[in-house]
Amino acid sequence: MNRREWYILMDSQNTVLARGHVESPPDAPNLQVRIEDDKIRDVMDHEELQLIGLEKDAPTILGRIVRHRGDVVVLEKIKCLGIEFRENLRMPVRFRSFIYPLTGAWRGRRPVSSHDLSCGGISFFCEAVLDPGERVEIVIPITTAPLILRCEVLRQRPSHREIPLYAAKFVELCDDEERMVREAVFSVQVSTRSAEQ
Repeated sequence: MNRREWYILMDSQNTVLARGHVESPPDAPNLQVRIEDDKIRDVMDHEELQLIGLEKDAPTILGRIVRHRGDVVVLEKIKCLGIEFRENLRMPVRFRSFIYPLTGAWRGRRPVSSHDLSCGGISFFCEAVLDPGERVEIVIPITTAPLILRCEVLRQRPSHREIPLYAAKFVELCDDEERMVREAVFSVQVSTRSAEQ
């Protein structure tokens, strides 16, 4: 392979365990994955792993650990989970930010607090009333460089808080923006898990 295929490794409960890169061709029946950041013990506590590719067209794979040597695990492929799995996988991510109107229903900016984030969208708390179909720009401050992304409000979600919780999908994302969001979501999860240990 000419370049590394980076993946996030998760357990069956969608808990992020580690990141790694595949050293064998992704279409091989068994995959050799080098685990980064001294996370091999976390990975070896599990029998099955989900590999979520960071590249847009990378497959999402469910695999069973066959063996390991040093920081390299060998996984037997069980099945491919599809790109939809990655896009719909929501991770709890907390940050404060702002939204800006695109549809002209109001002016200025409104403060928001994130609830969760996926490759395909975000949910956030906002005291302002937002209508389904309304488009806004939101600042995502947890990427390597802050991103301003366009999103469309889908609906208000049930919440135990008094402040409304809105679900929104990203629109018009370029490949680089999508990758940065994906990396940010998973790196926050890896950092949170490390801090808890």
